[in-house]
Amino acid sequence: MKLAQKLVVNYLRARLNLLAVVSKKRAAKKAFALFSTPFRKPKKKTPPIFSKGEKLSFKLDANTTIRGHRFNHPSKDKVLIIHGFESASKNFDRYISAFVKKGYEVLAFDAPAHGQSDGKRIILPMYIETIKTIDRLYGPINKFMAHSFGGLALAHFLEFVSHDESTKAVFIAPATETTTAIDTFFKFLDLSQEVRKEFDQLIFEKAGVYADHFSVRRAMHHIKATGLWLHDEDDDLTPLSDALKVKEDQHPNLEFFITKGLGHRKIYRDNNVKRKIVDFL
Repeated sequence: MKLAQKLVVNYLRARLNLLAVVSKKRAAKKAFALFSTPFRKPKKKTPPIFSKGEKLSFKLDANTTIRGHRFNHPSKDKVLIIHGFESASKNFDRYISAFVKKGYEVLAFDAPAHGQSDGKRIILPMYIETIKTIDRLYGPINKFMAHSFGGLALAHFLEFVSHDESTKAVFIAPATETTTAIDTFFKFLDLSQEVRKEFDQLIFEKAGVYADHFSVRRAMHHIKATGLWLHDEDDDLTPLSDALKVKEDQHPNLEFFITKGLGHRKIYRDNNVKRKIVDFL
């Protein structure tokens, strides 16, 4: 971590803990706002293939326009690429060209508060609703590829949409358990369990369920799609230990592919991983 980043983290940690002395609930609200805000922006320039795509946009709500691209329209097989937190659709250009080569129609959108889309914050229900709207406007979609936070959103989308084993879904290092992400966040900012209780209650007030409901492992029991799950042993953001618990459930429709040395983001850039995904879909 660079010095400037350390200073920012130390400032936020001190500010939140000072606020917690005054009000645990106010500290929890501020923490939730931080948890939902993407700060890091992808530095990658927009790849040339995006100039060949059809620009699309729709209103998610009154204040949020979602923007993306469609390639090779129309085609019977449609694949949706779903990026992760602090990422963007432009990071997956190599997959767009590969899927187009296979004759697929490709849809790639930026999530709320990401890339070219509007917004400052994103929460899981917003991302799920984004996928639902894309499927309604430009689907039906029968193939999905999702990374990280996008994998968590995809699992919850599939849980409630009509589909069968002919639907194919690729999960790349999905954020398997929301509780794990929150645990890591609270440890990073050294926040107390009292603030955590208020944080959990805030999630319940907003979503009607507690954080442990937002679980790929839980949702997977209701998913019929034929799935491929890729995860790296050295992933420091979405730990393999959470993924292995899903593997232990022995879903007959889910294949696992474990890599080593790629971490959380290099995994989808790896050529062997790319071939595995393209061949599967």
